[in-house]
Amino acid sequence: MKTKKSFFSYFLSGLAIMSLAVLGCSKTADVSTPERTAAELKQTILLTGLFEPIPMESADNCIDDFPFEELSEEEVEALMLMREEELLARDVYVFAYALYPIPIFNNISKSETQHTGMVKLLIEKYELPDPGEGHQPGVFVNQDLQAAYNELTDLADNSLIEALTAGATIEDLDIFDLHHLLEESIDNLDISWVFENLERGSRNHMRAFYRNLVFRGAGYTPQYISQEYFDEIIGSDHEPGFGGCGCMNTL
Repeated sequence: MKTKKSFFSYFLSGLAIMSLAVLGCSKTADVSTPERTAAELKQTILLTGLFEPIPMESADNCIDDFPFEELSEEEVEALMLMREEELLARDVYVFAYALYPIPIFNNISKSETQHTGMVKLLIEKYELPDPGEGHQPGVFVNQDLQAAYNELTDLADNSLIEALTAGATIEDLDIFDLHHLLEESIDNLDISWVFENLERGSRNHMRAFYRNLVFRGAGYTPQYISQEYFDEIIGSDHEPGFGGCGCMNTL
């Protein structure tokens, strides 16, 4: 495995996302109206998981800019896993939003649609079979993910607090899987670029779910990532997303 460097430096300012002006970049939803204070803006981002989709053709162009590299068996497995894992996240959040129509579930489900779409672009680039083709909500090829979906929707069905806990659990798992795949299995530049975007997005989602839980008098203890990494995530601000190919706001 060759040593690789991260494509991104992490900005720790939630307000910086409103000032991106890179040609061809898409900005987050315009919530920076003059009457909003910085504190109100930050609270909106943290509690709603605010998201505005980026045109997928922009992501497609970025992915095509990277070289076509031979895939290892581990990289193929990683793409199969993350394609469905992001679909799982979206499906659970759509399920939760139907029960508890608060913005965080709707906003982050849209973000997960983009996440799984970015993985699909990689699958298409390398002409791999797509486990998400013809996807039916709540139905997965990967049986471990199928079991996880069943458990998480059962949890979400109990109460709003448990639905938010299900969200935090999903992001916990997502961060864990992406972090370890990047460290141990991935060296293709295009896959690394996408997975780093996805992990950053999942950190933002974790912050939003955690702050929603705290706002309602609850909390969350990580089940997959370390307590140290969890504390680092929730102790830092929303991360604006932009990388080596123009600008990507993966929220």
